[in-house]
Amino acid sequence: MKALQGHPHNFKSTMLKTGIIGGAGYTAGELIRLLLHHPEAEIAFVQSKSQAGKPVSSIHADLEGEFFQTFTGKVPEEPDVLFLCSGHGASEAFLKENSFSNNLKIIDLSTDFRMKRPGNEFVYGLPELNRPAICEAKKIANPGCFATAIQLGLLPLAEAGLLKDEVHVHAITGSTGAGQQPTETSHFSWRNNNLSIYKAFDHQHLGEIGQSIRQLQAGFDKNINFLPVRGNFSRGIFASLYTRTDESEERLQELYQTFYQNAPFTKVAGKNPSLKQVVGTNNCMLFLEKHEDKILIISIIDNLLKGASGQAVQNMNLMCGLEETEGLKLKSIAF
Repeated sequence: MKALQGHPHNFKSTMLKTGIIGGAGYTAGELIRLLLHHPEAEIAFVQSKSQAGKPVSSIHADLEGEFFQTFTGKVPEEPDVLFLCSGHGASEAFLKENSFSNNLKIIDLSTDFRMKRPGNEFVYGLPELNRPAICEAKKIANPGCFATAIQLGLLPLAEAGLLKDEVHVHAITGSTGAGQQPTETSHFSWRNNNLSIYKAFDHQHLGEIGQSIRQLQAGFDKNINFLPVRGNFSRGIFASLYTRTDESEERLQELYQTFYQNAPFTKVAGKNPSLKQVVGTNNCMLFLEKHEDKILIISIIDNLLKGASGQAVQNMNLMCGLEETEGLKLKSIAF
């Protein structure tokens, strides 16, 4: 399949120096945990203006006794790879305020560079779609969490030109998707035993989803009707998608298996999956089921891993010529 072709560079023999900007949030904390145990990378610094001078473990308590750096307020040195984990809008401002050499590889986890526009040098970092370009890139725009789950559910249909009708999406996300800063709708007493829809039909991830679909199926002009839901659990995304198709379930199963045959983290399940099968992993699990003239697609991921920091490390591996799965061979907890 075209989307997964490409030739990674030769493996590096030295440890990659990595730096993290905006190190106090959930995605940065997850990134630190992954890089701390990555066999080919080391953490040079973790930056946070609001927490400068404090131990990183004072914010990410699970790192107590494991990681002994303090937050820096500035960039003390240029690393090999820089991860931007600040809020949306902050990445573009940071890069305007700071200058780096052409050798630096940048992976941005915000929305700032996901949409194509004149002067945007960032490659959209969905490996199952853009692996060859990622292998050659210096700058990566990491996809959104909802966008990752929904796109992986639709890309095989788009490549085959089979998206001919509206797509309906209902997806529920854990509270970590709202970020670490407490808000009314992420507070435990509000979120627990509760559900609510937000940003119905106009979620910010719809732009990047449509962009990727049209990359494979240029003429796609139908609505993607997306209902995002706040879930009463901490992490994970459970997305159910359906659209009309005349194709048989057997043909669609073959299509998906073929599309993802070289994608190490995207798996087509043989039976209806549950969210715990992917939480704590960099995996996306897909399940297909035909109902009369509709195909139901279930797509599940961990929003902090495949939906954010895990995918960022996957992109780093591809950019730097490492094995794609390095540091990401994670196992879910079943109970």
